[in-house]
Amino acid sequence: MPGSPATPPPFSYEEHPDHPGWMSWEFRDDTRFNAFLGEIIVRVEDGQARVRMVPGHRHSNFGDNVHGGALLGFIDVALFAAMRSFGLMTAGPAVTLDLNTHFIGAGKVGEPLEARIELLRETQRLLFLRGLLVQDAGVVCEFSGTIRKPSAPRS
Repeated sequence: MPGSPATPPPFSYEEHPDHPGWMSWEFRDDTRFNAFLGEIIVRVEDGQARVRMVPGHRHSNFGDNVHGGALLGFIDVALFAAMRSFGLMTAGPAVTLDLNTHFIGAGKVGEPLEARIELLRETQRLLFLRGLLVQDAGVVCEFSGTIRKPSAPRS
């Protein structure tokens, strides 16, 4: 069972050695989709989770900007990194119920891309989050999402 004492949790969440004050958010199985995004770091500051990656050539489209699919994938993963950083989940499968985005500008390859996420509301089973995806040049997109939290373990 994932997260049990015999099995390590699927994600590592630990202090990043090269980025003081930031945590590394890494899926332990590098054969899964998350590995495509590369290194992801996260921290909570002023009530927001800041989740960061640096997009590379493999994330680009023919216009040499970050592909929209890579942006959507990063946002989805960032919601889960934020959820963990807020202390709302430590292990177990959660599910994205919806993800709404409005693209505002192009994402630039090679520049840090940061999702700034806030928790709007938490219920017994759901989390409502929203945020901005930003780079130095400005806002790339705004987004909101709903996550269904993991079910309680069955006896």
